[in-house]
Amino acid sequence: MDVELRQLRCLVAIVDEGTFTDAAHALGVSQAAVSRTLASLERTLGVRLLRRTSREVAPTATGLRVLAHARRVLAEVDDLVGEATSGHVRLRIGYAWAALGRHTLPFQRRWDAARPGTELHLVRANSPTAGLLEGGCDLAVVRWALDERRFDSAIVGLERRLCALAADDPLARRRSVRLAELAGRRLLIDRRTGTTTPELWPPDARPETEETHDVDDWLTVIATGRCVGVTAESTAHQYRRPGVVYRPVRDAEPVAVRLAWWRDDPHPAAPAVIELLSALYRA
Repeated sequence: MDVELRQLRCLVAIVDEGTFTDAAHALGVSQAAVSRTLASLERTLGVRLLRRTSREVAPTATGLRVLAHARRVLAEVDDLVGEATSGHVRLRIGYAWAALGRHTLPFQRRWDAARPGTELHLVRANSPTAGLLEGGCDLAVVRWALDERRFDSAIVGLERRLCALAADDPLARRRSVRLAELAGRRLLIDRRTGTTTPELWPPDARPETEETHDVDDWLTVIATGRCVGVTAESTAHQYRRPGVVYRPVRDAEPVAVRLAWWRDDPHPAAPAVIELLSALYRA
């Protein structure tokens, strides 16, 4: 059983326009073509969809149900076409935790000023690819290496690592901390999208860990003092939380900020995004 989109459009046009003649005019075909198309849809489905009299055309009870589905299918197809053809006029950039930190707003404003024809959307996606694998974005800001067989990426900047602590933690009175001072604490990590794992410490001095899968939960637990966290600097700019303070970890390597995209389907705006982000991180 193969139902075609032209058949569904024909059914909707007949009901919306009220007559076969007006439906033919709206569709740009002959009245005979409209009659044949509707008849083929009724044969395919094995049901009568319309009652036709000399004065009106009205859907049957089954026709009303089919009509409702037809409208939804056609709307979905329109959305699909718009999604597939809007790549040059819309740009979705995914991120998992903190977008671009202090550069987020300047990036949005400069992009809008320089590229008014390409609408920018920042999309939070709590996945290891920041929405790329799921199709939720065209480019992704990530702070970890992705599968090089499927994705390409470019480093656009570096961020300091900061320690997130409860505001009443003794280390919160310090201007900075060292990794060794955190080795005896419980470290709260997100192995899917976080930037820090126990491997940041030497093998014989790694902290105990507890896992979370969301930045808001991460902050809530840290505020209680049960755990500490280590994160990229952008998190501190994007997520200021009462009860949580951030202190630089002065002997930890910085976090590389990458822009990533599908290797076989790069967005045409990727070079411009790389150029702008690199300039912002250099400033």
